[in-house]
Amino acid sequence: MLRPAERNDAHVLVFAYEQVSAEVVTVLRRTALETGLPVVLVVNAITESELLVAIENRVVAILPRGAVSAERLVHSVTTAAAGGGVLPPNMVGELLKHIERLQREVLAPNGLNASGLTPREVDVLRLMADGKDTQEIAGELCYSERTVKNVIHNLTHRLKLRNRSHAVAYALRAGMI
Repeated sequence: MLRPAERNDAHVLVFAYEQVSAEVVTVLRRTALETGLPVVLVVNAITESELLVAIENRVVAILPRGAVSAERLVHSVTTAAAGGGVLPPNMVGELLKHIERLQREVLAPNGLNASGLTPREVDVLRLMADGKDTQEIAGELCYSERTVKNVIHNLTHRLKLRNRSHAVAYALRAGMI
């Protein structure tokens, strides 16, 4: 058990609650902002909307209170510390359904994919990562050079990136390309 002042020494935080209430969400949100540490949440039950709020606030593992054992808790903490996550199978299914709805109802109607980029932006970034200049990209994609420049400008402006190199590095680190 750590006092709030000692949380800087932790690598993973574990919280146990009966249910996810407004007070619990406030604690998770504050902790995420203050520490940025991954959280293992032990709780009796959690709804889909509560699951999404928990994930937004650095919860990477959820253990049903009735199924907690020392071995499962250690596994969850170790996995969280390594950058992974642990969810019961039914929660994984709910999360996948939510991602599918998000793709279908929000991203696709706006011409975006899960990375937040349009297919055109992904194509341009991949070719930039291959070292191609504007003229080569335009020729390969059958676009005008002006179109390629506009794609790059809009992408760097929207993502607040400084230049082409920064855009490629950002896309690679984020797994967008």
